[in-house]
Amino acid sequence: MEVPVISDYRELRVWQDAMALAESIYAMTRQLPVDERFGLTAQLRRAVVSIASCIAEGNARSSTRDYLRFLSMSAGSLAEVETQTLLAERLGYVSSSDAAALLNAMHSLARQLQTLRKALSNKLATNSSLFPVPRSPL
Repeated sequence: MEVPVISDYRELRVWQDAMALAESIYAMTRQLPVDERFGLTAQLRRAVVSIASCIAEGNARSSTRDYLRFLSMSAGSLAEVETQTLLAERLGYVSSSDAAALLNAMHSLARQLQTLRKALSNKLATNSSLFPVPRSPL
């Protein structure tokens, strides 16, 4: 799969969907109890902001390896948000239907991140095979 060159991260669908998820999580956290403001609310918001932020930062980096590292961090933050959403549902703060809609969006985003990571990994492997590491004469 050819990786399109996109210089503006805002053109990436994965970034756009991460931003949409952030908006949804912010809306959901407004429903959480006030006593969760410095707990679950803050944790969810920090983690969901990290998803889109890491995509943007990775895209702005000068190397594919750095981009992959930031996409990995983005995927980790997405797993945090998923776990915290499940906890909010278990605690009865979020309805099962609202949680399901959020989880579906997260699973779609996870697939997009995985697809981008795979494409970039393939690009990295292809580029590194063009420049083989010299072998030691020993």
